[in-house]
Amino acid sequence: MASIGKIARRTFLIGSAAIAGGVAFGIYKVRQDPANPLADDLAQGAATFNPWVRIDATGITLITPHPDLGQGATSMQAALIAEEMDLDFGQFATDIGVPSAAYYNRALADDGVPFMSTDDSFVAEAARGVMGGLVKLMGAQVTGGSTSVPDSFDKLREAGAVARETLKAAASQQTGIAVGELTTASAAVVLPDGTRIAYADLAQTAAGIEPVRDVALRGPSQWRLIGKPMQRLDILAKSTGTQMYGIDIEMDGMVHATTKCNPRKGGAMLGYDASAAETMRGVKKILPVTNGVAVVADNTWRAFRAAEEITFDWGPAPYPAEQQGHWDAVGAAFTDDHLDREWRNDGDVDAALSGDVVEAEYRAPYVAHQPLEPLSAVALVTDDRADVWVCHQGPRFVQDRVAAMTGLAADQVHVHNQYAGGSFGHRLEFENIDRTVEIAMQMPGTPVKMTFRREEDFAQNITRHIGMSRARGAVAEGRVVACDLGIATPSVLRSQMKRLGQSLPGPDNQIPAGAWNLPYDLPNFRVRGYAVPELAPVSSWRSVGASTAGFFADSFLDELIHAAGADPMAERLRLCNDDVARKVLEAVAEMSDWGGDMGPDRGRGVALVNSFGVPVAEVVEVTNTDRGIRIDRVFVAADVGRIVDPVNFENNVQGAVIWGLGHAMNSEITYADGMAEQDNYHMAEGMRLNQCPEIIVRGLENAEKIRGIGEPPVPPAAPALANAIFAATGIRLREMPFYNHIDFA
Repeated sequence: MASIGKIARRTFLIGSAAIAGGVAFGIYKVRQDPANPLADDLAQGAATFNPWVRIDATGITLITPHPDLGQGATSMQAALIAEEMDLDFGQFATDIGVPSAAYYNRALADDGVPFMSTDDSFVAEAARGVMGGLVKLMGAQVTGGSTSVPDSFDKLREAGAVARETLKAAASQQTGIAVGELTTASAAVVLPDGTRIAYADLAQTAAGIEPVRDVALRGPSQWRLIGKPMQRLDILAKSTGTQMYGIDIEMDGMVHATTKCNPRKGGAMLGYDASAAETMRGVKKILPVTNGVAVVADNTWRAFRAAEEITFDWGPAPYPAEQQGHWDAVGAAFTDDHLDREWRNDGDVDAALSGDVVEAEYRAPYVAHQPLEPLSAVALVTDDRADVWVCHQGPRFVQDRVAAMTGLAADQVHVHNQYAGGSFGHRLEFENIDRTVEIAMQMPGTPVKMTFRREEDFAQNITRHIGMSRARGAVAEGRVVACDLGIATPSVLRSQMKRLGQSLPGPDNQIPAGAWNLPYDLPNFRVRGYAVPELAPVSSWRSVGASTAGFFADSFLDELIHAAGADPMAERLRLCNDDVARKVLEAVAEMSDWGGDMGPDRGRGVALVNSFGVPVAEVVEVTNTDRGIRIDRVFVAADVGRIVDPVNFENNVQGAVIWGLGHAMNSEITYADGMAEQDNYHMAEGMRLNQCPEIIVRGLENAEKIRGIGEPPVPPAAPALANAIFAATGIRLREMPFYNHIDFA
């Protein structure tokens, strides 16, 4: 009851703040929809019905504001609009659109309140409603947290339906035929006699009609696209090397730049000598930027080479210089002074742990984002305008940030969001944008493309948080009866918000993510999150807190199950108290033939983690060979409520599993003399192609709420692999990366 009381009091405070905000700003502001940015400077004869659809005589353009980072967001958004608008692929163009409050991400509210995703109580839903209102008031246009599908699923189908019904109204006005007698198909209104009027031919009439808001969405039995295999809109371009990414931008008069800043992140530049670089071929300027310098040249390669010839006097790091100092700080945080929040306290944990106790300490390192496309940006700054070409997951933040840097008004800053060759959370940060704009401000009227060398990307990368768990548990009569998890990490959310000039008003729910919300009815279960005082800056990394806490929680649960002498799958199924998660476990047990004979030197491990509202269960099979551990097969079951495209779903799951396994095996960032020791892929290589297992995927649709799949398959990968290695070898791995303790074939 104590935990319920804490949650209720917190919800009361959130609700009170929202009510106060409603009084201050006017309740009508929460209810009022932001202005449609497509209505600005709309061409004569063009029509827009909402922020996602524009039609003119040349054709149809669908706005897909969630940037495509390789996860298929553009195709997904377009398919949802096209489903209700009766468009076929190939009958429309897509545009990422401009930064606008109209594209606020309503799904951010679900993970922004201190309630489990499975909690649909009045109090929990009220808190989500309050948070949703705040997100709308802020105009929070953000892509992340696997929210693109849940944010888009209803509102984009509604946008398509509004466009469809308004076009029918326009056709009725043109022909005199009642709307009820009209249908739509393949980008046209169809008259009773079969005559077709293309949507583009109705644009001018539709422009003079108030959009039809009272629309009904079609049910699953009527869907043509949703749930069916699709060919992504970008697949041809990406397969032929013609897809344009941010790094591919070229324009007349452009100069090329790179930067070299203090690799002790946040440390000052005390001095430098660029005399050798200044005389190198193609070098145009050496310019100061925050904590470093920029080299401006006539091409990127010459800028890179010149940057290497500059010598620096770097100031010290504002965090421990050596890696052991970081671990010492994490270990010292397990005190009441650093308790961020007690997230769960079921039963009487202290009493249950008064006898024989199983104890363990788990660790997870800093890791880099390391997307394949190096960070870059293009900026053009003049006295009355700034343009930035870049891919970013929060374009309105970019707009405000550039406005503050240049002294321009936000509406004078134009952000042209691009396709990205990966992100994994990297493109929630601003280091590439800040440096590019700093250079462009010193070269007004000249377009500047800044590109990070791979080594500079690693040096400046704001990594995933470091973390540690101290766990205790008890078993009795072949069952797990108690689990006490203390989890200590630096706060990702506080670190990120500090760089945005903001603060986090409450506890950081990413510290225990994937642990406190385990879908198990353990009779005695406690989870505490401890906030480590700020060390090296940290940021969101694919699956954020669950990538560490999920490893801690499920691995220790596996230890307890083995201590109890129980079967790892059977005991998880016995403990599971959520029907959706149970079906996921049952599916992966059936897929992997759990319980079947594995043969000598082989092992099988299972893990279940719920992150971003998605329960994902994975079974990993390994063989202990003379050359090390070989990962043979991975079985994955996940439930997102509704699968938009089964092909893209499978691809996202497989990619996430490879990402999770590869980083658990081989990747870390460690500090020496205040600098990251790893500076390129050869030192943080992830998984090699020959190490990649067969990955078998099953998507379930039992959950009531629609969820995303880009991140949730990452957290179970590490514990499932560790549990499989234990089953095959008897070696219990409690620290990532695993290559520090075993070899992989």
